[in-house]
Amino acid sequence: MTRALTKKDITKSEHDSPDNNHSSNPMDMTLLQQIVQLMTTNDLNTVDVRDGAKRVIIKRGAQLVATAAPLPVSPSPALPVSSSSSPGLPDAESSLIAIKSPMVGTFYSASSPDAKPLASIGMQVDDDTDVCIIEAMKVFNNIKAECKGTITKIMVNNGQTVEFGQTLFLVKP
Repeated sequence: MTRALTKKDITKSEHDSPDNNHSSNPMDMTLLQQIVQLMTTNDLNTVDVRDGAKRVIIKRGAQLVATAAPLPVSPSPALPVSSSSSPGLPDAESSLIAIKSPMVGTFYSASSPDAKPLASIGMQVDDDTDVCIIEAMKVFNNIKAECKGTITKIMVNNGQTVEFGQTLFLVKP
C-alpha cells in the first residue's frame, strides 16, 4: 500500500512525541524514525519526503532503505543454467541459458495489452532482441535476451511481479 505522507501526519507525530526538540529538516534522524513509525502504523511500504532540494525515500519490507535518490540498476547478462545451481531442472534443461530479471518489477510480455508478445516459445533471439518489459518505479525497461538461441520456455506470466535474478525465459543455445 502506498500513501502520500502529509505534513499534517508529520506534525501530528511531532506533537505526539515526548521529545519535541528536533528540527523539521528531513535529514533529522528523529524525524526519520517518526516517519518509519508512521509507515508501520499505517502499513505503508514507501514514503517520499521532499523539502526544497532535499529528498529522502524510505522503503520497508524485505529491506529498509533510506536513499537520497534512486539507485541506477544495470542489467545483468544472461547466465547459463547448470544442474548444480538449479537442482530441480531435468538433465535436458541443464544446458539451457536462463534470461534473468535484472531488477525487481512487473513483467510484461508486450508493449501494450493489445500488442503481440515480444517473445514466444520457438522464437530465435540474439543479444539485442527485446524479450519483455519490466516496469520498475513507473519506468518501463526493455529487457534484451543478451544471448543467442531459441526460447524454449517462458517462466513467468504477464503482469507477474518478478524479483532480481529470477529466471524469465530458458533459451536453447
